[in-house]
Amino acid sequence: MLKILTIIGARPQIIKAAALSRAIRTDYADRINEIILHTGQHYDDNMSQVFFDEMGIPPPDYNLNVGSGSHGKQTAAMIRGIEEVIEKESPDYLVLYGDTNSTLAGAVAAVKLGIPVAHIEAGLRSFNKSMPEEINRITCDHCSTLLFSPTQAGLENLSREGFSANSTPPYNIDHPGVFHCGDVMYDNALFFSEIAEQQTGILKKLELTGKRFILSTIHRDNNTDIAERLNAIFSSILRIATDYGEAIVLPLHPRTLKMIDRHLDNTLLDGIRSSKNIIMIPPVSFLEMIMLEKHSSMIITDSGGVQKESYFYHKPCIILRPETEWVEIVENGTAVITDADRENILSAYQHFLKNPPASFPPLYGDGRAAWFVCETLLST
Repeated sequence: MLKILTIIGARPQIIKAAALSRAIRTDYADRINEIILHTGQHYDDNMSQVFFDEMGIPPPDYNLNVGSGSHGKQTAAMIRGIEEVIEKESPDYLVLYGDTNSTLAGAVAAVKLGIPVAHIEAGLRSFNKSMPEEINRITCDHCSTLLFSPTQAGLENLSREGFSANSTPPYNIDHPGVFHCGDVMYDNALFFSEIAEQQTGILKKLELTGKRFILSTIHRDNNTDIAERLNAIFSSILRIATDYGEAIVLPLHPRTLKMIDRHLDNTLLDGIRSSKNIIMIPPVSFLEMIMLEKHSSMIITDSGGVQKESYFYHKPCIILRPETEWVEIVENGTAVITDADRENILSAYQHFLKNPPASFPPLYGDGRAAWFVCETLLST
């Protein structure tokens, strides 16, 4: 039986891992033994445990409980803990997702011990190395034996970096396998969409049933921790809510909640808090997020995952970053990059208000990416 060690730590990874765990449980339980290690990078129940409970993910076999800290301190603690588990379990593959510090730590620990890495979401590039995520994803890809790209653009990025999409088994770190498999998050979007409709009452709770609203999420540190950028973003949100009468739902990341008190201009902060159209709420569960995404009219975000989910649910998206790794949604005209620029944000909002996108071709596969990964792991 093939033994894999799956590393998760941040809540997007928990959600992505659900797709692979579901495929294994459904069709590969007699051929794949999955061991789950949670680094504890996100350790708050609202940010982590609720996703295990809600999505039916098996509880982690190991939890490092590293918590927050500087990049170096956090990553070092993860490498040490992951290395100990690898030595104990001797997995056939280490499975990693995305681009967090947990991803980086897993890649470094595995490659030093000669354990092949399977990287899901390989090939994504923002081409901005000042982002910690960009360094993490590049490093992980170059430590991997199997690289699973969700998009054609990701495959092309890997090709430019010297990877060959035509390589054949047997694979190793110097001769890796590169695959265009589709997106495990699209697997989840299809699977959990109807479940969300049945199991969550978030729209009723917020009194939004049947009403028009915009969904916005802001959490990246280069937006939350830089006063000028945070003020520009919230100024545009207040303008949209006030001048256009739009209801805007803001599930607030803990860092964002802290920083709006620290960085926002007092007048702006008073306006945000007194606005009847701006609905600031704590972080929501995965199923609640699906409901907000599905029923919103537009999405304004700096989250890579939410950008992509806007496409899954056919919503226009305003990207509060100077670049995106999901370039295909911008090229398709369903998303606009505005960075943290007030006038650009307002212009993009007005554009989508007048010209909502109508075409959402299938860029992210057929909803069977996790099955593709399982078959590949077993066949190589």
